[in-house]
Amino acid sequence: MYRRRLIAGSAALIAAPHLALAQERLRIGLTAVILADQAAFLARWAEYLSQRLDARVTFASRDQYQSVHDLLNNGQIDAAWTCGYPFVRFQSQLQLLAVPLYKGQPQYQSYLIRPLGGEVRVRGWGDMAGNVFAYSDPLSNSGWLVAQGEFAAAGIAQNDLKRSFFAHGHRNVADAVASRLADAGSIDGYVWETMRMQGMPGAMQTEVIWKSRLHGFPPLVAASSTDPSRLEPLRRSLLAMANDEAGRALLKALNLDGFIAGQPGLFDSIRQLARSVPGSGVTA
Repeated sequence: MYRRRLIAGSAALIAAPHLALAQERLRIGLTAVILADQAAFLARWAEYLSQRLDARVTFASRDQYQSVHDLLNNGQIDAAWTCGYPFVRFQSQLQLLAVPLYKGQPQYQSYLIRPLGGEVRVRGWGDMAGNVFAYSDPLSNSGWLVAQGEFAAAGIAQNDLKRSFFAHGHRNVADAVASRLADAGSIDGYVWETMRMQGMPGAMQTEVIWKSRLHGFPPLVAASSTDPSRLEPLRRSLLAMANDEAGRALLKALNLDGFIAGQPGLFDSIRQLARSVPGSGVTA
């Protein structure tokens, strides 16, 4: 069950059908950072953006961050909704398009969660020795990087764990912990809160036992080689979503307040953390 995709539907591309003949095509990659259960939602969002951009907007979803960045690097998509960690790791190859607003600010937290009820095996990071831990993705800030920093601070090495695994998706982490495939897991707080708001079992059957400091919210990016003027209409449309009824309805479904242009400095806390974690790929 925990392997269900964050974004339902096996089709990789979803577009506004009546705009299929539009000359310009804009392709946006989505990762596990977004929580949307119905393909119909992506069709609505694609139609909304297509109408405002006078272009055919399509979405491509992948479970792993690296897969989305491969699409971006290969020119198969024009923009991607990624995570703050890959943004700082690959910043020389990327340009920032927009940052979502969650609870009024462009920031979020990583949560440590455990199963709700029953025997309490884990009360914090220092209790993970001999237990099973669920990560989200090797390129996830909240689902991997933060955990590495906390394990180091608690004196817990990876070989102290009974086992660890990548669930490849924050919803999958919650489902794995809820079903007790893992004793605890590291998850995007925004995703967990949204799951709880929607009454999803993975959140309803887990509980939060620790929250990180605030970090820059997972941003939308493009390849640095892309002409910024080509993507400026997309940026403007995202920033204006909170200004009209249709845009606000889409934002409500995403549990977001809007988008801002953002600045790379928003991700300094992630950059600082990555520099302290061996093997993070961020050294300067």
